[in-house]
Amino acid sequence: CNLSFVTSLPEFFGDQSPLKKMLPGFQPRAGQAWMAEAVAEAIATSDKLVIEAGTGTGKTFAYLLPALMSGRKTIISTGTKALQDQLYHRDLPLIGKAVGRPVSTALLKGRANYLCLHRLDQLDDIAASLAGDHAEVREWRHHTDSGDRAELTAVAEDSAIWPLVTSTTDNCLGQHCPQYSDCHVVKARRRAQEADLVVVNHHLLLADLAMKESGFLEFLPDAEAVILDEAHQVPDLAVQFFGVALGSRELQRVVDEVQVATMPFGQAELQRRVDRLDTAIKALRIAAPRQEGRHQLDDLMPDMRGAFDELGAAIGHLAQGLEALGDGSADIAKLHEQLLGTGERLALLASDDSWDGLRWLEVHPRSLRVNLTPLDVSSTLSGLVGSGHQAWIFTSATLAVGDDFSHFTSRMGLGGVTGLTFPSPYPLADNGLVYLPPGLPQPSDPGHTDAVMEAVTPLLKFTRGGLFCLFTSHRALNAAKKWFRSHKTRLGGRKLLVQGSAPRDDLLRRFRDSGNAVLLGTGSFWEGVDVRGTALTVVAIDKLPFASPADPLMMARLEFIRREGGNGFAEHQLPQAALAMKQGAGRLLRDENDYGVIVLCDPRITSRNYGKTFLEILEPMGSTDDIRTVERFLERHERPGAVA
Repeated sequence: CNLSFVTSLPEFFGDQSPLKKMLPGFQPRAGQAWMAEAVAEAIATSDKLVIEAGTGTGKTFAYLLPALMSGRKTIISTGTKALQDQLYHRDLPLIGKAVGRPVSTALLKGRANYLCLHRLDQLDDIAASLAGDHAEVREWRHHTDSGDRAELTAVAEDSAIWPLVTSTTDNCLGQHCPQYSDCHVVKARRRAQEADLVVVNHHLLLADLAMKESGFLEFLPDAEAVILDEAHQVPDLAVQFFGVALGSRELQRVVDEVQVATMPFGQAELQRRVDRLDTAIKALRIAAPRQEGRHQLDDLMPDMRGAFDELGAAIGHLAQGLEALGDGSADIAKLHEQLLGTGERLALLASDDSWDGLRWLEVHPRSLRVNLTPLDVSSTLSGLVGSGHQAWIFTSATLAVGDDFSHFTSRMGLGGVTGLTFPSPYPLADNGLVYLPPGLPQPSDPGHTDAVMEAVTPLLKFTRGGLFCLFTSHRALNAAKKWFRSHKTRLGGRKLLVQGSAPRDDLLRRFRDSGNAVLLGTGSFWEGVDVRGTALTVVAIDKLPFASPADPLMMARLEFIRREGGNGFAEHQLPQAALAMKQGAGRLLRDENDYGVIVLCDPRITSRNYGKTFLEILEPMGSTDDIRTVERFLERHERPGAVA
């Protein structure tokens, strides 16, 4: 690789940048140029690098440019499919045009994102409720080149038609498929193999790494550089990918597919075997606890052992029945193979001598899922990341607590890796303020959410902008919704938008358009939300975002740290919560001229020693417990002619 291009990066991001003509409002940022140089050097030397880049650094272009100019085969992985589409369809063409250098690129998603022509052709018995969506998909098949379902906006992302017209690793017929030569998945992978730069998402990347671990051929091209954006999500995702899981819906889908595939044979004995499996799935659900949520499986096993044994026997019995028919049909042969794999997974999940992991059960209203979660994936990840002669770059706005990257690097198994921090170039000290309302009850107090609303809503009188209330639980979210129902006047005529009442993107669009709404959210609203300008001037967080110690992922991690002789709270729970807080607070100042207040409604910030960690992570913003100071701060920014 030619290192000479490294010297031209500051020039590219400087005053004469070609991006000035293409991006309205582009401004040179020293941090962006420095980050680009660091990325370029890591790619050139096949090194590993961890970078925290604050809001406004321009990290996407800071890694895209050196990747494009390096001449190395590069994979870029993002946190979500939406970010993946944005990167591929918007950012890459823009930077490619600015560079004026032709680079072949490809977008690659997981198999379930592509239309399966064979399964669409097989689908004739369709529920009346899906007829409209089915017709849309049939029409679209003739116009799409990629088969990427994101193209078909007329059909909802969560429509029940999609599992019927896309394939999974289990039910794909591979080269035996009559539509193999036209397969959208095969074409997408071929384009990825031939491209210089491929954009994937973390789910796909981890699925590929997990397949390599299992001895399969990888389908992602052998890259010389791998760049992971939103890298903070990777450790928790990896824990799930390197675990084992089996759900009742997945089992039911196999039963339905066997039913359809074997109908032409009309064998009564085979039907009895199908019915036995169907009954066994229902029996497992009946044996499980009624209470929704997550349960440790070891505690439940004495009562569920019989149901697990019968389910395993029923799967084996049906697999034997299909074996004889497999020669006549590729679909049935695939179903037979799928049942054998399912039986192996179930045996592993039901065995009391399972490998070093935590077994747990997830109970939903109409389904359940059995999981085996590894206590630690750092050695697995270390082996995969360290095995090739590749550059690995991990970047996000939230990877470090202060200047300490050890929470992230230890979970990723990255020893002796360089960590760089590029703070936000925005004037956070002037434009942001942290408010700590005095006198609030402890988070465990039943009246805590009502008290939070009483403390936060007076701020609406001081601002013409909007308010995000971020909650750490759905219970608190619902309590806040109920509170507003009986305190409508506190809204002052503003719209109230509540998570769950409409799709997330629709709620965010309405929030932006309104300009001064109140939005109540939890979970997915803590990150990836970008609302610029005065539409958002207050972000209120109800509690310090400590994950529940009863959460299986948390339990597995704490058990591992305990065995290693460490302190689970200091090494995992506290940094995890601090980084989650940083994510939530990061919703506020998204632009150079944005201003606003972060309201932290948890008295532990001032009453516990660890509370200062949460204030330090929000520096250089100052903090106050005086509402008059908050009023003056907002007044100063909102008066006519004020320069934020």
